[in-house]
Amino acid sequence: MVAAGTLIWISIRPLIRLVLCVSCGFAATKADLFPVVAARSLGQIILNVTLPSLMFSKMVPAFTQDNVGALGPLILVAIIYEMLGMAMAWITRTLFWVPHRFRYGILVAGGWANVGDIPTSVVMSITGAAPFGGSDQTLSVAYISAFILVYMITLFPMGGHYLVAKDFVGPDVEHDEVREQARERRKFILYGWPKALVNYARLGHFRRSDSFEEDSDPELQFPTIEPKKETETSTSSIRPRPPKHVSFGNGRIDRYYDATQDHDLDTTTAVPTDGIATPAASHFTSPAGTVTAHDFESEIREEHETEDTSGKVEKKVPTARQRRQRWIVSQLKTIVKSTLTPASLSMIISIPIALVPSLKGLFTATTNSHIPDAPDGEPPLAFILDFASFMGAASVPLGLICLGSALARLNIPRSEWTNLPVGAIFTLAILKTVISPVIGVLITIGLTTAGVISKEDKVLQFVCMFFSCLPTATTQVYLTQVYSGTGSAELMSPFLLPQYFLMFFSMTGLTAYAITYLF
Repeated sequence: MVAAGTLIWISIRPLIRLVLCVSCGFAATKADLFPVVAARSLGQIILNVTLPSLMFSKMVPAFTQDNVGALGPLILVAIIYEMLGMAMAWITRTLFWVPHRFRYGILVAGGWANVGDIPTSVVMSITGAAPFGGSDQTLSVAYISAFILVYMITLFPMGGHYLVAKDFVGPDVEHDEVREQARERRKFILYGWPKALVNYARLGHFRRSDSFEEDSDPELQFPTIEPKKETETSTSSIRPRPPKHVSFGNGRIDRYYDATQDHDLDTTTAVPTDGIATPAASHFTSPAGTVTAHDFESEIREEHETEDTSGKVEKKVPTARQRRQRWIVSQLKTIVKSTLTPASLSMIISIPIALVPSLKGLFTATTNSHIPDAPDGEPPLAFILDFASFMGAASVPLGLICLGSALARLNIPRSEWTNLPVGAIFTLAILKTVISPVIGVLITIGLTTAGVISKEDKVLQFVCMFFSCLPTATTQVYLTQVYSGTGSAELMSPFLLPQYFLMFFSMTGLTAYAITYLF
């Protein structure tokens, strides 16, 4: 049994280091010592050099044929946490008003957490000291890679980032109208459904409109919301949103808005995630991006116009089938490009090397390998693992500096304070940082009892518990800036700041409980 004072110190110590690293990035940005272009360059280094090195240096020696089966439970838990977060965000959106331009973004804020620099920093610090063993630190980072992989695949190849894009399709809706809809919806949830159930029991079917008209109590009346009539004016005429070609480093995101298919997004590369956990170009470490707007119809004309012998131009508009084929091809390209990023390739290559003894013996000493050693007595390719370990050590602190820089650039204008969705902001923050850890602990204990998670693998249990208290990923800030068309993400700041504040308290409590439970 760990003493109370020791337990508190073990829980707080890694957070102190995290705060100091984040504060360095925050202070440097506020002092104009860390401009946007520097954050972009640092992000590129993290995503393409230090993060792949960290994953390779930890996964190759950590995974064996005995513990590789832990990848299955890790992937399962990662998917459960994403679904749980989206469910919490949906409940928040149902009970409280959320700005129209954030109606889908709140689902992303709930589902995709910061699985990169924060958990890597804290978990490495905790598992690197007592009561954990000496090799548990390496194993913990290998386990974290499973969460990073699920994050990247679900957010980009599987189209999670499309939810952010859908917020900016169509005309905007005034806050007052959204508030009224939320109030009517909440009134029905609290008062309307019992009345509807009584009517169903009496008459055998729902008669919501009649029954609520007969009721004289306005608090018990079912809200009647008239559907809006579509006008002949197109969405673009109300609020012009030309299609965009967004370029980020090695890849690009092409968005096409068609007159009949506004949601048709052609994505040809993955946009990176937080600090160290992203699959593609790292320009997103700063809020800035390269956005070039152009007219979709003019592009179609340029691609399909042909001159006949009389000098006239013949226009060929692509059919629905052709557009569908292009969309399928673009999705396949996205999946391939997301898989071929350095971070993903590092994980994919590391697993077979770690599991094949003859390959693993080239990089690290093994008991059942008969490969001759180098002149220094080390395996012949040990210098590659040394290089990866040396470069990977810079990944976490640099990622935390980028996180501090991103938080420093968040801004909530004073003029908008009175219009903030306070109920939704604090409800989501409490659900993700207070309620979610409780559910995460119960899920981990349940899976351990069911035999899905090994009872002897305390590192696996700790990692699964810890990942339930993570705040929203800052990557969504950059996605919102891209898809908004204006480069702004003012709606993200009030949702992020309370979560990152509460995170320090929830992490401390969760860490203390997890260590007490496991040891």
